[in-house]
Amino acid sequence: MTKQTKENSGNMELVVITGMSGAGKTVAMQSFEDLGYYCIDNLPPELLLTFLKLLADSDRKQKRVAAVMDMRGREYFDSLIGTLDQIEAAEGFDLQVLFLDADDSTLVKRYKETRRKHPLSHGGLVSDGIRKERQMLSELKGRARYMFNTSYLRPRELREKIVESFSGTEKGAFTVNVMSFGYKHGIPIDADIALDVRFLPNPYYIEELKPLTGLQSEVYDYVLKQNDTKELIMKLEDLFRFLIPRYKDEGKAQLVIAFGCTGGQHRSVSLAEYFAEKLSGEYKTSVTHRDIKHRKG
Repeated sequence: MTKQTKENSGNMELVVITGMSGAGKTVAMQSFEDLGYYCIDNLPPELLLTFLKLLADSDRKQKRVAAVMDMRGREYFDSLIGTLDQIEAAEGFDLQVLFLDADDSTLVKRYKETRRKHPLSHGGLVSDGIRKERQMLSELKGRARYMFNTSYLRPRELREKIVESFSGTEKGAFTVNVMSFGYKHGIPIDADIALDVRFLPNPYYIEELKPLTGLQSEVYDYVLKQNDTKELIMKLEDLFRFLIPRYKDEGKAQLVIAFGCTGGQHRSVSLAEYFAEKLSGEYKTSVTHRDIKHRKG
């Protein structure tokens, strides 16, 4: 069955919500409920396709379903990949996988705050359970059409991302998310393309620019007027003209382009702002400055 046939408007839309335990699946499910999705929590995967067919044949004619599938099912979870294959091959369903992730340190902190046991820790360390879970979820993560890193997201911000991605009238609209980050705070795990711009002259070492960020014109203009920046922009514009349409044609719903500098305040912010504006003429675009809140002074 071709992708074009599968995307007929009469199909039932199924969003499988999965990912790391503690990454925000409960908040995600509540968000889908608010959007009018029929939500299922932790149904054994073998029963999912049967349930969807029953729902499709019922008088309710439910067109949007969200199903949380995670490690709480343990012995049933191994069958999820096969179930997703069956759903993709079946008539009448449009499948999307939303994978929620977070940094290990964030997940450990959340478990300590809630005093809950990780489903794979078996009475041991939470970090051991997290490591096992990452290994078990690696294939599923690769199938995700949407991937959100919730390490730095408040529940309200996660809801906003879900609403932005799943409530639009443009079903399956392709989005380019441009991000800035600081390498000292870690590389964002949801970046499809991470670009290191630490080779550019650093405004941090200019006294009047140090307390500012790339959101302010003094820093933005300083970064963009550098000869190396001008050459980099020219090369990246050519690269993005080649890459982005191919990511879109492959069926990705979003592409995350992340620019990184040392602290995530000056160079990366300036370039993220530039390319978010540049790409907005062709694509639905958003911009996030992950580490700008770490600014001192």
